Amino acid sequence: MNRKRIISIAIVALILSAGIFNPGCRRGGNVQEEETAEVKDSVPAMGFWPDSLLCEVGRIRQGETFSGLMVRLGMPANDVYALVDSLDTAFDVRKLRADKDIAAYYSTDTLEGGEVKKELRYVEYRKDIASSIIFKTVAPLGFWEYEKPVSNERKFSHVVISSSLWNDMQKAGSDPRLIATLSDIYAWTVDFFGLQEGDEFKVMYQQKVCEGAVVSVDTVFYAEFRSEGKVIPAVRFEVPGCGKYWKPDGESMKGAFLKAPLQFSRISSGFSYHRKHPVTGKVKAHTAVDYAAPTGTPVMSIGDGTVISAGWSGAGGNMVKIRHNGGIYMTAYLHLSRFANGIKAGTRVSQGQVIGYVGATGVATGPHLDFRVWKNGTPVNPLKMDNVPDPPLPEAMMPQLDSVYRHYSAIMDSLTVTNQQVL
Repeated sequence: MNRKRIISIAIVALILSAGIFNPGCRRGGNVQEEETAEVKDSVPAMGFWPDSLLCEVGRIRQGETFSGLMVRLGMPANDVYALVDSLDTAFDVRKLRADKDIAAYYSTDTLEGGEVKKELRYVEYRKDIASSIIFKTVAPLGFWEYEKPVSNERKFSHVVISSSLWNDMQKAGSDPRLIATLSDIYAWTVDFFGLQEGDEFKVMYQQKVCEGAVVSVDTVFYAEFRSEGKVIPAVRFEVPGCGKYWKPDGESMKGAFLKAPLQFSRISSGFSYHRKHPVTGKVKAHTAVDYAAPTGTPVMSIGDGTVISAGWSGAGGNMVKIRHNGGIYMTAYLHLSRFANGIKAGTRVSQGQVIGYVGATGVATGPHLDFRVWKNGTPVNPLKMDNVPDPPLPEAMMPQLDSVYRHYSAIMDSLTVTNQQVL
């Protein structure tokens, strides 16, 4: 074989190996595979290209049905019925909520004379900031869920009480939904209705964020409540069957009784043996705490127990009485607008279970809960009642709790800027 022939063969081999004459082969992978990958990457997140359509945003009207909504947006009635049938049990159209945002997407065509013809193609029902349901309103009809990207952020918040926890939380730049989590953690140790000016909360927590907006406050890792020089730390250390939050010494944050039987209201009248009745004008004992709250506010049992009675009590209106701790304690909830389902004499209830709803039945000037506690038959002030904590953390787990506490406490001490992000 001469030298020129050898060189020619070598060149052809080199060209073939480089894939120059083979459109199905390219260095680094197959062309068809790369094209498929490009197509996959180009599939729109919403399932269609919203930028190519006319979008009109509105809200679901009070009392509006799914069918009425779709027809109002421009979908033919026959197609609406077919779409509802296709939903089956995957989406309950009866749960459509008023005041939720919707977005209607239309294809457009300009007719002779300049008139624009619109055809409804998709409807987006926005359940919340991050979640939507997309309905395809042209054949083939269908629907799917759309989730926007959500990220987790760890945050630090320092709130000093000056007016109310809600207002002060907002001033600190934190989402007020953090209050609900804190009230759950400190429900057995802090009276949220008796917060005083100068009381403080320091919290390290995690929140979910979508497009710059807070979706939810997920987890509190560590918190401190300070009042009159006293500090109550709460450490998240989840132990199956025991609890989630502990004091550094291993005492559970959970107790036998909640500090209050309802959330987010105000105390309108306190425990007293000499109170002038707002209706009768007579001075008499008021061995209860009144919580002013809107009619219908859920009322919870402060502890596990058995319902003694649930019915009409004269001036006290609708009342529920519950026996706790084998009869040592008894609680009563008066002026209820109605009872929760299943609440009757002999019913076992658990701590935090809804037993009724705030009202103004009986002798009352307005909607409120009259809440009473007895210990061994003697009235006690609910706001000063001693609480019995749950069993402490097992001794074998104390080194782990101490390590977690020291870690979070060190981070907390290093943070001094309000609402500084924890990295």
